[in-house]
Amino acid sequence: MPEAPKDEGAYAHAHDTNTIYSVAEEKNKKFLQFIEEVTANADEVQKRVLAEILSRNAHVECLKRHGLNGQTDRETFKKIMPVTTYEDIQPDVNRIANGDKSQIICSQPISEFLTSSGTSGGERKLMPTTEEELERRSLLYNLLMPVMSQFVPGLERGKGMYFLFIKSEAKTPGGLVARPVLTSYYKSSHFKNRSFDPYMNYTSPNETILCPDSYQSMFSQMLCGLCLNKEVLRVGAVFASGFIRAIRFLEKHWSLLCNDIRTGTLNPRITDPSVREAVMKILKPDPQLAEFIEGECGMESWQGIITRLWPNTKYIDVIVTGTMSQYIPTLDYYSNGLPLVCTMYASSECFFGVNLNPLCKPSEVSYTLIPTLGYFEFLPVDRNNGVTNCISMPKSLNGKEKQELVDLADVKLGQEYELVVTTYAGLYRYRVGDVLRVAGFKNKAPQFNFICRKNVVLSIDADKTDEVELQNAVKNAESHLVPFDAQVTDYTSYADTTTIPGHYVLFWELSLNGSTPIPPSVFEDCCLAVEESLNSVYRQGRVSDKSIGPLEIKIVEAGTFDKLMDYALILGASINQYKTPRCVKFAPIVELLNSRVKASYSSPKCPKWIAGHKQWNINVK
Repeated sequence: MPEAPKDEGAYAHAHDTNTIYSVAEEKNKKFLQFIEEVTANADEVQKRVLAEILSRNAHVECLKRHGLNGQTDRETFKKIMPVTTYEDIQPDVNRIANGDKSQIICSQPISEFLTSSGTSGGERKLMPTTEEELERRSLLYNLLMPVMSQFVPGLERGKGMYFLFIKSEAKTPGGLVARPVLTSYYKSSHFKNRSFDPYMNYTSPNETILCPDSYQSMFSQMLCGLCLNKEVLRVGAVFASGFIRAIRFLEKHWSLLCNDIRTGTLNPRITDPSVREAVMKILKPDPQLAEFIEGECGMESWQGIITRLWPNTKYIDVIVTGTMSQYIPTLDYYSNGLPLVCTMYASSECFFGVNLNPLCKPSEVSYTLIPTLGYFEFLPVDRNNGVTNCISMPKSLNGKEKQELVDLADVKLGQEYELVVTTYAGLYRYRVGDVLRVAGFKNKAPQFNFICRKNVVLSIDADKTDEVELQNAVKNAESHLVPFDAQVTDYTSYADTTTIPGHYVLFWELSLNGSTPIPPSVFEDCCLAVEESLNSVYRQGRVSDKSIGPLEIKIVEAGTFDKLMDYALILGASINQYKTPRCVKFAPIVELLNSRVKASYSSPKCPKWIAGHKQWNINVK
């Protein structure tokens, strides 16, 4: 199997600029050659990856339970091992979380849990991982800039301004840390102690990224980015929503930031000693820069503010696929149409692949899966209606459907598939829940468009709310209307990203049979009841991350949903098959609903949330 290049200490003996650039170019060539080799031999690499995973874990309880008996060939594995969901693996996960250290799913010790943004029973899913798996995932980060430098030369001569943040973490009863995958990476030695690399040169010091206080972290990262504005060649965040939040933060706090730049002193609200020390190494009195920023930020229009403040910026590096595509118009406005680059495809379960054509349009983004990262299978998806926002799929598969799973090298151009993964860290034939479409091939490795998460109808940031969860939340909220002899006759929802942070909007049509008017406070209670019923990822976004705004309920006129159906029929829907969409995105439909709003109410406070799972004795770090 092709070995990934090692880059430890690559620049240790490079003392002058020219030598550094030469070493960077040579390192890039090695990583690009690695991509060529593994994609040219995709099926062979996949066979070896599966054999290696099964050989290492031959004696673990999970594989013995299904009778694999140490066999490592692909045919036996596919015949014997079932396709699994989180509900299938949850008993084993719970045992590990509660302190069972026996070899249940993996021969290597589980070092921590990565908390998935997908939910199970309203709680984050816990994905097991190992120390070695963290090294394997780091490979994907090492591939990004070699690919990018082919399209945008000279990136090693400047800095990247990235807004990166850690999130809350907890400990399981057995003492293992449970935290989001990016928090795990930022807190790891792979990130904190990374060797110098001119392509990984950020404006934000590590201390500002690792600061747990979201205000201090954002303020200090923005301040450093402004101080180094001429050196910035690329800007970004993980999600498009996160980057827009940073720009809106600048809109609100630019005068404070300018004051710090003018005087060379740091705002007293930044109290973290390590953050203050790191920022003061960058912050120097610069009245001229402060005046320039004030002049730009003080203008009536903020169109193009990114290229105005950071004039050498060549692209924005954010995820704008899937539900994040709703933020593209806002990014275009702030950047005057800079390229929007999606570099990688990854999840808590496994890291998957890279975008080998990063300057393509957001609608054309495709990811080449790197066959060394895990063993990948694909379940064909058949969508008769063609344009659904969410795809509903059965939780369990029958024998015929299991036989339909195809290998990485056997997928068909244009076909949609649900991704199924087997990992070194103990997931076997696990349904990730992502729906992908084959867009093309790099050598013998397929390239995939990300279509959507199955079942998800609403998402603002990292949250994912499905139709069943939304329905249960509405039902719980509706109980507040019972004393007034009122009920919700129909409803739909909308992810409103015109506000920052974005927020959920529910359109309710009511049946009012009572004579007593419903006070506004009751509808506010309904808003809060919906939020209290949604999953922990949503509630964390409201309470801790502040990445989601208060939920809004809009009461519409009687007959609105009849109008909605009429409009759908005009567009070609079948009257026999029509059912009210529980989430809408099409602008004319949103306009129709908004034109019939009689009253609007928002949550009066945040829902309850605490880090960790409900059943744990929480030990928040």
